[in-house]
Amino acid sequence: MFPQRNALRLSQRAAQQLRAAPVRSTVQRRANSSDSKQLPSWAADNAFNREREAVKHHAAATSDLWRKLSIYAVVPVLIAGGINSYNLWNEHWEHWAHMPALEDRTEYPYQNIRVKNFPWGDGDKTIFWNSSVNYHNKDKAT
Repeated sequence: MFPQRNALRLSQRAAQQLRAAPVRSTVQRRANSSDSKQLPSWAADNAFNREREAVKHHAAATSDLWRKLSIYAVVPVLIAGGINSYNLWNEHWEHWAHMPALEDRTEYPYQNIRVKNFPWGDGDKTIFWNSSVNYHNKDKAT
């Protein structure tokens, strides 16, 4: 008996909402169509509303400041940093070219210690192995 009453009430409420929906949506659209940036003419000129307007103007000015900083300060700094990084990269590899060959460098006992093989590749190279920088001679004894 109770489920039947609940179903009846639910259907009545749904029908009322469906009938009232077009009227309600039209009223809402009309009320929200205003695009005024200032206070409405009916709003009282009191301290609260003046403070709200001041906060809006401050927020707009602050947003504009950060937008300008992002465009006119950050972008040139990123470009300058990229150029600096590129120059440092080239200097590093120019310096590296003057060093002795990898095979001629001293390999100390604490370097490239292998207790067991790695599960990838030939088992001798670490996961971040760079053949132009790293060198390991398995047969070399120091």
